[in-house]
Amino acid sequence: MRKWNVFIIEDDIQTAEINSQYITQMERFHVGGIATTITEAKKVLPVVNPDLILLDVYFPDGTGSEFLWEIRKEYRNTDVILVTAARETEHISNAIRGGAFDYILKPIIFNRFEETLLKYQQYKERMNDSQVENQHDVDNLFNRKKSSGSIRTVPDPPKGIDMITLESIHKAIETNDVRGYTAEEMAAEVGVTRTTARRYLEYLVSQKKISVELTYGGVGRPQRRYFAP
Repeated sequence: MRKWNVFIIEDDIQTAEINSQYITQMERFHVGGIATTITEAKKVLPVVNPDLILLDVYFPDGTGSEFLWEIRKEYRNTDVILVTAARETEHISNAIRGGAFDYILKPIIFNRFEETLLKYQQYKERMNDSQVENQHDVDNLFNRKKSSGSIRTVPDPPKGIDMITLESIHKAIETNDVRGYTAEEMAAEVGVTRTTARRYLEYLVSQKKISVELTYGGVGRPQRRYFAP
């Protein structure tokens, strides 16, 4: 079974390691190398010869936006996904013109990251066919970023909601969808205060990501218990 070779170019080694761990969870991908500067990436790129590059924008010795055009010129069979905190539209516009497969903002949400890699996998598999049958097939290739199923979108959270904590709480709910959690139990699970856990849980309820029920387990006020929808 073919595995797609990924090269991570990221100046923060901790972030690079996290991205690498994400990739190892994907059955059809593996990490062929990591570079933390543009200079290092240029030296290693011919050796790694990746199918896919995860590229940051900001580096001490250049920008990923400029390096994208060098990749396009020399490695036409290599695809690029920008993974960056850069929100300037000039970088996004440059990524589009440079043929980047996607543009993912940090901090990365695994579900969003996984969705892009799965779409990339489907795109590469379709490109392995010797020819297309009809216009519909051509349209699917040109609109490669569109998913055949429903795309889960994650709105920007309100101020005070940290995406990493939110993802941890959401994942805990999905993992334990039968018993559910109270705010106090969730606080102990992820290491936050009960007030913080309740705020995040209620936010997930407002986004219809989880559901909530009143439970009457003993004497006293009923408790709010949160479950997967």
